[in-house]
Amino acid sequence: MQQPEARAPEIAPPPVQVIAVTGGKGGTGKTAVSVNLATAFARAGRTTMLLDGDLGLANVDVLLGLTPRCTLEQVLSGDRRLEEVILETSAGVRVVPAASGVARMAALSASEQAAIVHAFSTLPGSLDVLIVDTAAGISESVLQFCQSAQQVLVVLRDEPTSLTDTYALIKVLSRGRGVRNFRVLANMIRHSGQGQSVFRRLQRVTDRYLEVALDYVGEIPEDSALQRSVQAQRPVLDAFPSCPAARAFSRLAGVARCWPTPEGPSGRLEFFLERMLRRTPPRLTVLK
Repeated sequence: MQQPEARAPEIAPPPVQVIAVTGGKGGTGKTAVSVNLATAFARAGRTTMLLDGDLGLANVDVLLGLTPRCTLEQVLSGDRRLEEVILETSAGVRVVPAASGVARMAALSASEQAAIVHAFSTLPGSLDVLIVDTAAGISESVLQFCQSAQQVLVVLRDEPTSLTDTYALIKVLSRGRGVRNFRVLANMIRHSGQGQSVFRRLQRVTDRYLEVALDYVGEIPEDSALQRSVQAQRPVLDAFPSCPAARAFSRLAGVARCWPTPEGPSGRLEFFLERMLRRTPPRLTVLK
């Protein structure tokens, strides 16, 4: 009797590094950080995807000079496959344009949630890094993205309002969503060492009132070349590759590459999406 052929063992997909880039308020330069960090990863040879997580006011495509014809909205409706809406930059970053509104994404049915997970998990080719550019503030979508990602990169400026709002974001994520570890990037820094100073001011307050761990990952200098690249709708690493800001983003990508990526289910892209889309059922309240 012929023995059945032994099945080859299934090879688990490689872990994907998921980084949520966020900030306590608008104006911190969060989206420029997302765009340029993704570009730096791609230029270092890592397969990189950038998801525009600002579902109400999408602007990743604007900073990159891209014109999306379709977004995640069409993927959800079944009119397009995910690979049909993805755009690619000259550096090789794959960009997923945002859907048209937060309310739509916050009220997904179970079948729509499964459709998004399936769409991402069946993308051809492997992926090394997924960067999620969140909206500013503490909206539900921001909290959900940050809670689901493996790494939360908080973009901070040396301004009183930025410090206050960043503390509020970290407080909400730590006390309400169980996020305990944060990477902090100082942006638009005017002189060397200023980033460390603003980080220490934030850390003194979080050490006193919150049970969190902050890791300072560096600073991006205030650079006119970065502003000109934004006006030109190009990453600064493409437009002015030797300027101080471009070099700082390359260093940041080198640092971020060493951040731990969990093996097993928690390192899969599907796991991130399932966590992101999971909704806590409403509690029943007993009226007295």
